[in-house]
Amino acid sequence: MAQRREAREAVLQALYASDVGKGQWTQIIKSVIKPKVGNDTETFKFAERLFLKIVNNLDEIDEVITEHINNWRIERLTTIDRLVLRMAITEFLYFEQIPTKVSMNEAIEVAKKFSTKKSGNFVNGILDSALKQLNEDGRIQKKGRGLIETSLNS
Repeated sequence: MAQRREAREAVLQALYASDVGKGQWTQIIKSVIKPKVGNDTETFKFAERLFLKIVNNLDEIDEVITEHINNWRIERLTTIDRLVLRMAITEFLYFEQIPTKVSMNEAIEVAKKFSTKKSGNFVNGILDSALKQLNEDGRIQKKGRGLIETSLNS
């Protein structure tokens, strides 16, 4: 579990580098993710896959976020909150073995650690709303243990 948290934190930093620095993805993976996760091959593979899924599906992910931030433009969100939301939505949509509850909890904890005092509640609210809609639309495809509650508030 701790390795996945470290991976998510490394991905957050890589996304920040990509968002702010507009660097090449391969260089960001080598210079940000690899040093943060060390020699743990499984953790590196998870972090690399999460990072690449986000950058390769950014429009779709941002569309989901935009639908749930009433009267806000996605660009107005704090950078960290926006990146944390992208990670969690990506896990909802593309990581069928990760329970949605785990993705939500991890996003909330990472937001609390790296963003503002109110970010945990903000991220929770947006993800809860997005998850309900994604479930209604049949877009959440979890396998095995991944088919767990749809909301932290249930």
